[in-house]
Amino acid sequence: MSSPPRAMRFLPPLAALLLVGSLTLLGPGAPPGWAADPILIGEINSYSGVASAFTAPYREAIKMAVEEINARGGALGRPIEVLFRDDKLRPDEGIKHAQELVVQRQVAILAGTFSSAVGLAVSEFARRAKKLFVAAEPLTDVLTWQKGHRYVFRVRPNTYEQGRMLAERAAKLPHRRYAVIGPNYEYGRKAWEGFWNRLRELKPGVEMVAEYWPKLGEGEYSSYITGILNAKPEVVYTSLFGSDWIAFVKQASPFGLFQRAFVIGILLGEPEYIEPLGMSAPEGMLVTGYPWYAIDTPAHTDFVKRYRERTGTPPRQGSLVGYITLLSIAAAIDRAGSLETEKLVTAMEDLEVSTPIGPIRYRGFDHQSTMGAWIGTTKRDPQRGFGIMIDWRYVPGEEVLPGKEEVEKMRQAGQ
Repeated sequence: MSSPPRAMRFLPPLAALLLVGSLTLLGPGAPPGWAADPILIGEINSYSGVASAFTAPYREAIKMAVEEINARGGALGRPIEVLFRDDKLRPDEGIKHAQELVVQRQVAILAGTFSSAVGLAVSEFARRAKKLFVAAEPLTDVLTWQKGHRYVFRVRPNTYEQGRMLAERAAKLPHRRYAVIGPNYEYGRKAWEGFWNRLRELKPGVEMVAEYWPKLGEGEYSSYITGILNAKPEVVYTSLFGSDWIAFVKQASPFGLFQRAFVIGILLGEPEYIEPLGMSAPEGMLVTGYPWYAIDTPAHTDFVKRYRERTGTPPRQGSLVGYITLLSIAAAIDRAGSLETEKLVTAMEDLEVSTPIGPIRYRGFDHQSTMGAWIGTTKRDPQRGFGIMIDWRYVPGEEVLPGKEEVEKMRQAGQ
């Protein structure tokens, strides 16, 4: 591809610089003198509050991906520009930003979201507006199944997939009495449902002896901890995350909860949620996570090196997801050869993307990617000073995703 004429300079739109409450990535790293306007991507996410441990490194990796893509010539010979918006974990905020990005800024693609509730709201907006939405993080399985549609695709493995991974390991344990505690919204409920439904299939006779659903960000868990211990479960399953999880660990440890019950936690091996606990991280938990320090493939090692050089910190799960999201968007644009939404959607179907963890594919019939997850157990590492995952295995999405007929049944049931 020939370089754009150097006599011309790419200048950011003044409106983007004046827009209150927004952040704009102007495509740093792009060759000077772009001859065409930038391709605008609208990125809506929970950049403040309980999700920030994930979304801050997510945003850094998006910036890195944009810099690298633009340095190679951009997409369709144009620079990529990402417009960031903070939804504050509120569906109404997500919809407000989606409207502004599509109607006023005329973005080519919507992307992002962390909260499942926000993701579902933006997805419904995208369906009505007929605008491609590449959902990065919202994990509820209904996003691409019961409420799936032509204009939504998802990057991460969902609650159904990760729940099955954990259930298939848990079914081999002798335990039968379970308690659950998770945030009382779409993600928390679905994270339990995916695990529990699969566990009961594999191990009839398991029973739930206690369930608690505190609000997201509640912070005070003493009464829940007492209730769980009084129920005498053999296993505690949790979908708490972020500052909620850290508060729970600090409050539950004096009660000896982690010695009195086996703990299973979706996402709790992710660096965002285990490293802040330092050497107080509970050991022996069964978790899904991201052992960036132990994945030694050339592509991943190079990703870690470049990310550390750019940010001064190691990658988080959010970093990996953000990077893969932008790679996917750029690949779809190149494959479509156009920014027309219908062509972009068609290009995303069965699109294969090379990533730091190997190729993933966006299944044509449900738009769920085949990105997998790592499952293992937690252990404190005195050399690093925080908890890590050991005895882990990467489970590709293909191993746990349902087939086309099952997805069609779920979509019919969800109509």
